[in-house]
Parts: sequence; C-alpha cells; structure tokens
Amino acid sequence: MKKNRSKAGQIAVQLLFLAAIVVTLIGGFVSLAASFLQISVRAQNKLQAFTIAEAGIEYYRWHLAHAAADYQDGTNHAGPYIHPYFDKDGNQIGQFKLTIVPPPPGSTIVTITSQGTVIGDASIKKIITVRMGIPSFAKYAWVLNDNVTFGTTAEVFGVIYSNAGLHFDGVAHNLVESALTTFLDTDVNKTEWAVYTANAPADPQPPTAFSARPAIFQAGRTLGVPAIDFAGITQDLASIKTTAQATGYYASSSGVLGYDLNLSGKNFTVYKVTKLLAPPAGCTNALNQTGWGTWSTSTETFYASGTIPQNGDMFFEDNLWVSGTVNGARVTIASGKFPDNASTRTSILITKSINYTNFDASDTIALIAQNNINVGLKSDDSLVIDAALIAQNGFIGRYYYPSNCGTGFERTLLTTLGIMATNKRSAFAYTPTSGFDTRQYNYDTNLLFSPPPSFPLTTDQYSLISWEEVQ
Repeated sequence: MKKNRSKAGQIAVQLLFLAAIVVTLIGGFVSLAASFLQISVRAQNKLQAFTIAEAGIEYYRWHLAHAAADYQDGTNHAGPYIHPYFDKDGNQIGQFKLTIVPPPPGSTIVTITSQGTVIGDASIKKIITVRMGIPSFAKYAWVLNDNVTFGTTAEVFGVIYSNAGLHFDGVAHNLVESALTTFLDTDVNKTEWAVYTANAPADPQPPTAFSARPAIFQAGRTLGVPAIDFAGITQDLASIKTTAQATGYYASSSGVLGYDLNLSGKNFTVYKVTKLLAPPAGCTNALNQTGWGTWSTSTETFYASGTIPQNGDMFFEDNLWVSGTVNGARVTIASGKFPDNASTRTSILITKSINYTNFDASDTIALIAQNNINVGLKSDDSLVIDAALIAQNGFIGRYYYPSNCGTGFERTLLTTLGIMATNKRSAFAYTPTSGFDTRQYNYDTNLLFSPPPSFPLTTDQYSLISWEEVQ
C-alpha cells in the first residue's frame, strides 16, 4: 500500500508540472497575441495618421486652386492651422495641422507641412512636407513663332518649342517640339518635317518616316504638339510701365537716340545715347534687312543713377542698351513706346555682356522689348547674356554684317543663360560667315518657379515640385 501511494504522489507532481507548463505557455501565447494586436493597432494608427497628413496636403492644394494667393487658410492670421478629420460615418478620428510658408519675393514656390494625428494614439504623428509652385513661361530655352534654322555649331540646353518649323543641325540636349507636323522651308524650297535635320544622313522628306537621330536630338523630337498662344507669353508692357511709374523706375522718351543702362550689383547708371557708330566704308545692308545698322553707341551723356527698385520693374520709353552685372538683384527691364505703333516700336540692344553674380535665383534679369532684342556690330567677342529675353513683336538676334564691316563682323562665342522668346525669325550667325562662330544656349532652371518680376506665368494653378515624408 505504501508503494502505491508513492506512485500516485509522483503522478500528481508530474501533472502539476505539466499544468504549470501549459499555464505558462497559454500565458505566453496570450501575451504574444496581445503584443501582436498592439503592434497591429499601432501600425494601423500610423497608416491612418499618414493618410490624414496626406489629406491635409490635398486640402491645401484644393484651397490654393481657389485662392492662389492665400497662404493663411482663409483666416487672415498666422498659423499653424488645425482641421478635424472624419471617417465615412462622420466620426472624428484625427486631425491635421498645417504650416504654410509663403513664396519668398520673386518666387511662386509655397512650402506646406502637414502633420497628421489620430485620436486613438496621440503619440503617433506623421509629417509630410511638399513644395508647390506656379510655372512661368520660362519653362523653355527657346520659344519661337517663326521658322528658324539652328546651325551645326549651335548647342542648346533646355526645351526648344516652335509654333512653326525648325531646321536643326546642332546638338539639342533636351526636347525639340513643334506645333506643326510639316512645313515649307523657304530656305531650301522644300516641304520638310516640322523638326528636321540636314546633317548627313539628312532626314527624308515627308511622308517617309525619319529616324531618331539621338546624336542631334538627344532627348527626342515631337511634332504636332498643342500650339502656344504667343501673345500669352508676351508681357503687357503697359502694366509694367504703370508699376514702374508708381514704385519702380521709369524714363520717358530720351529726346535723342535712346538710353544706355549699366547694371552694377544692386545699382544702375543711365546715359543718354546721342550718337551711334557709323558703318565703315563698304559696310552695307547686303540682305536689305529692316532696321539694319551698327546699333553700337559712339557718344553718350550722363542721365541718372540709382538703386534697382524694390519691385524690380524698370521701364524705358525709348530704345535701350543694357549691360553690366547684378548681385543680389531681381529685375525686369522693359522698353516700349505708347500708343503702340509698328513704326515707333522700341528695341533693346546688347553689345556688352550681361552677367549674374549668383546662380541660385537671387540674381534674375528679364529683358522685354516691344520690338527687337538685337546684338550690335561692336559686341564683345565672347558675349554672355544671363537673362530671360522676350521680343514681343520683333526678333532676337543680330543683323548680317559682311566682312567689309571691320573686325566686328565675325565674333567667337555667344553664351546665353535663360529663355529666348522671339516673335520673328532669330539669327545670330549667317552664311557667308557673319556673327557668332559658336552659340551655346543654356536654360536657367530657376526661372520656371522663380521668374523675374512681372514675368508671365503659364497658369494660375500650382504644380507639385517636391514631396517628402519628414516623420
């Protein structure tokens, strides 16, 4: 009997031991399940907070679409701005907090930070920051409203767009686009593709398909794109005149041949041009071009000096020569004469380089001419033009000067940084040799969302520039 009781006791101890193990395992499983549930709930709350933060961004994108210049959420006071967030049943499940940083002067870029939180777990926060801006017409390196030829030494960085035909034999590092499919190239009296090259092997004539030609069109070419209303990218000179007269700088008709504006840092000096350089003997208008001349100054007298105005608008109601370097200045320089008459339209002339000191959008120049933007005969041999150029009714380029026009008839290098928008055909080089041997046209990416003052925009709607999940 004692032996049986001993055996029974051993079984009881084993059962207790097994029971303890089972209880421990069950407790572990319960704890693990609770932990998994907590992790799952937290993950769901994080996802919900992220969704709420995104909702805040989308809300303010919608707000700007209806009030493009309101950076205070319709409250007329400083933020941050807090909005509740509801589920589909109308129950509040969280909120988003918006911090809005308006565009700095001269820019259209607004920065929006949205912080999303959920009621279920206040410790969870998701933060998203985006930058949005309204693009300007400076989205192109070239905007053309007439047939144009780019020679073999032309190199273009940035998109080239034309409402007409493009004969391109240089190197295009970005897209080349035309609103046409084919056009009559009067230079060769043939119907060609709207964007074509004659570099060997020359593109076939329509309707025979052309090949990609990546050595020339490095980003491709596109035909038949929607046309650009050229009038839409020409600034209303009258409105610039009005703002220049009110809070900028304005000069009425010079009474002589025009003005010479020299830029220096944030300052400027203006001279009256009283005499132009006469063409050398034998230097004639061989191509019978309208408005031909040396367009190079000979005699000037001091007129005025000052600081580039805060609003950046300068208007001259006469022909205008521009040169110099800006440093920490954003300025739009316009030339026009009113009432607008084709016979009295004024031009902007360039014979000396126009330079930026800084290339981060803190230095920006726009030159907007009622007629032409023209490089004169006696220009710098290596000419630099850092500016966004618009010739409202005329051309951007240089007249043809034959070899008997002196040493200035042929120049070595033209380098531009910005945009060129020209209503009529542009030319900086001719055959036989005249003009710039090498032309390098560079696109200034800063101009897209940080255009010069009073520069035309493509739309009043904001586009997304960058998106970042901060937390």
